[in-house]
Amino acid sequence: MRWNLRLAAAQRGIWKASECQRMLAERGLVVSAGKMSGLWSGDPASIKLADLDVICVVLGCGVEELLIPEPDKVKQPDEQGDQPTAVSSSSGGASVTPKRRDGRTLPPV
Repeated sequence: MRWNLRLAAAQRGIWKASECQRMLAERGLVVSAGKMSGLWSGDPASIKLADLDVICVVLGCGVEELLIPEPDKVKQPDEQGDQPTAVSSSSGGASVTPKRRDGRTLPPV
């Protein structure tokens, strides 16, 4: 997904992150300068759904304007149809078989 806050805000005449931050605060969403920088730059670490609601109300837009799908960035399966292989340990030693603490055996594999 591509985060598109800056363009959505610009289309509504909001050109500065500080102006958007003030408008969000008026609606009860107080955003730190660091988080606002991430939201504005297009690289947010995370966003809560409740915060997304407030942003949509402030900008008068829908979620589809803020979150742009990028399906071409999703890894495609191998052409051979193989299942992913298990990661082996880098130590190269014998495999470890877990044992139950209560003395019972594990089910067959």
